Amino acid sequence: MEAHEVRRSLPHRFPMLLVDRVLELVPGERLVAVKAVTCNEPWYRELGEDAAPQEFAYPQSLLVESWGQAAGLLAVHGAGEALAGGQVMLAGAMSGVTFHRAAFPGDVLEHRVQLYRALSDTVIFDGHTTIDGEPAVTFTRMVMAFRPADRLRPPAGATPVS
Repeated sequence: MEAHEVRRSLPHRFPMLLVDRVLELVPGERLVAVKAVTCNEPWYRELGEDAAPQEFAYPQSLLVESWGQAAGLLAVHGAGEALAGGQVMLAGAMSGVTFHRAAFPGDVLEHRVQLYRALSDTVIFDGHTTIDGEPAVTFTRMVMAFRPADRLRPPAGATPVS
């Protein structure tokens, strides 16, 4: 699955589309996806010329988001239109998330996602991310729920919370 197909499958756009390509997809079972980390990403914009090397570590929250987007691709392609049409993917919970090493510009994240269990409109995953074959992050469980988009919009005339 190339970049244009990833974009068709996920609602995320720049700068938050964090999956570049899917290398392997077995619907309803597993997925392998990659994301290349580059210096041109917005999170590095404020780093000065004298930034220390460790300041270039990719934010852990984005490592989790990128893996979660890979899981979302597996969910959408494993569950078919029942979950995809008019639904919003929501990360519900995570457990057993362990960070093993930092990612830096020039690294390619390889996300391996497995479907653990699918229950109606909720899907549970496990897996890990590697960089050059070394563990970067492991996920014991991530729960993703699909909810109707129209139910998540505020009612007409509702005052936004500030």
